[in-house]
Amino acid sequence: MAASLWSDTAGEPSAPLVAVVHGSMDRSAGLLRLSRRLDAKHRVLRYDRRGYGRSTDVGPPWTANANIDDLEALVDESPLGPVLVFGHSYGGNVALGLAARRPDLVRGVVVYETPLSWLSWWPGNSAGAAAMAEDDPGDAAEAFMRRLVGDAVWERLPASKQAERRSEGRAMVAELADLRRTAPWEGRDIRVPVLALYGEHARPHHRAAMTGLADMIPGCRSAMVADAGHAGPHTHADAVVAAATAFFESVSQPPAPAAVAD
Repeated sequence: MAASLWSDTAGEPSAPLVAVVHGSMDRSAGLLRLSRRLDAKHRVLRYDRRGYGRSTDVGPPWTANANIDDLEALVDESPLGPVLVFGHSYGGNVALGLAARRPDLVRGVVVYETPLSWLSWWPGNSAGAAAMAEDDPGDAAEAFMRRLVGDAVWERLPASKQAERRSEGRAMVAELADLRRTAPWEGRDIRVPVLALYGEHARPHHRAAMTGLADMIPGCRSAMVADAGHAGPHTHADAVVAAATAFFESVSQPPAPAAVAD
């Protein structure tokens, strides 16, 4: 399936590879500001997940497991060794799922406001839950987009662009329903370093999820991005990349040699 996904790479060919995984109702182009800043020091792989953007013809299934399969196939082809992964929102679960499944492929993971929708305390009034209340997948996609970008922005989109985004509703509804039913990873299986980022203006459940990952994943730590909200990787790309780059550089360093006793 990964061969059918749209993907692209940029940056220094010999630099550490960072795979960038977008969230629901987004696409790689939405994270282009972040990707372009990352490729100053890294080789960056970006791609449109199944059901979105230039990969709308991939799927079903639209599940976390299928998305993890896709990412695994993409990075398994890399000659650069274990990769670094950045995941925004739903994309963070894909990144963590790969780290749990194939720790040999993953050097470290940064996630930004990743939903833990399968947990019993996750609210039923989130953007995803509200959208899924719609009967038609196209209406669900539109409701999701209106909540994220606002009615005025949505209504300024050309009719062709609105239709394109509505067509992604099938993937969105299926993957979010799957995420509510099934945990895509187990914290005990993740043995690579993880940084969980959230915005200063994060909704309470997103903040709780990111700070709570430290209790779920050994060695995970969290950090706040000043003045940002859920769209931080879009709106505050410089700050998000600064935090991610510092983390990636720390996990890419070879271990210090052991001290030799006199």
